[in-house]
Amino acid sequence: MRMKAAVLLLLTVFGFSACSGFRAGTASAAAVDARFQPTNSFEAPSSSIDFTTQIKPIFEARCQPCHFNGGKVYATLPFDGTETIKKLGTKLFTRIKDEKEQQLIRQFLAQE
Repeated sequence: MRMKAAVLLLLTVFGFSACSGFRAGTASAAAVDARFQPTNSFEAPSSSIDFTTQIKPIFEARCQPCHFNGGKVYATLPFDGTETIKKLGTKLFTRIKDEKEQQLIRQFLAQE
């Protein structure tokens, strides 16, 4: 019995009714919800995407041997530097199907 009274007292102090959610005369639902909004502290930091360590390995895995040194189209479309990558943009996605890899490439292109 004392426990039930203590719970009801706490609910009353914090502006909640045991059955109806919010008591009349207390803070509105919007005001209470605003206090408990999640922050963006868990979002990934928007750091710079590095071509050599993050982008080039994707192309080495997907576009070797044709677009790298010694490949049959290396002379016209080399993928070991940023120039061709920037020029082609999302046209590169004909071979890059993985959504995470595409997103990383999009972020790289956007920062340039």
